[in-house]
Amino acid sequence: MTESEKKTAIGILNRIMEAELAGVVRYTHYSLMVYGYNRIPIVSWLEGNASEGLAHARKAGELVTLLGGHPSLQIGPLLETARHDIGDILRESLEHEKLALAIYYELLAAAEQGKSVLLEEYAREMIMLEELHLDEVNKMLRKPGDVEAFRE
Repeated sequence: MTESEKKTAIGILNRIMEAELAGVVRYTHYSLMVYGYNRIPIVSWLEGNASEGLAHARKAGELVTLLGGHPSLQIGPLLETARHDIGDILRESLEHEKLALAIYYELLAAAEQGKSVLLEEYAREMIMLEELHLDEVNKMLRKPGDVEAFRE
């Protein structure tokens, strides 16, 4: 990779860190706002997502330093509807995950251009994980028996 390509990749990786850290805060907040009969499994799922987001942020930060960059201390946007119905929480989660997925695709394009197999493989792995997570949230938003993907 050229220095310019490294700088671009570092910038994208820092945005990934920021998005993943925003997810940690978001999922932790959501886990505290769940009430009702299904609270325990939903809280557990949300806490798992927060832990996964932290691991993803750390991994992106390690790659920033590998490329000679400085990991961001910023956090991504934390927009909230202030509605805490499980459906609202899941729809907000879906939007957050779509944003993260788009940044990983951006990294993949930069990695391919810079001919970095390391970053390319990392981006592909994360895209796969994010797409599976999006599918999981999508299925949670469906009504029982619906086989069609959830659409607003």
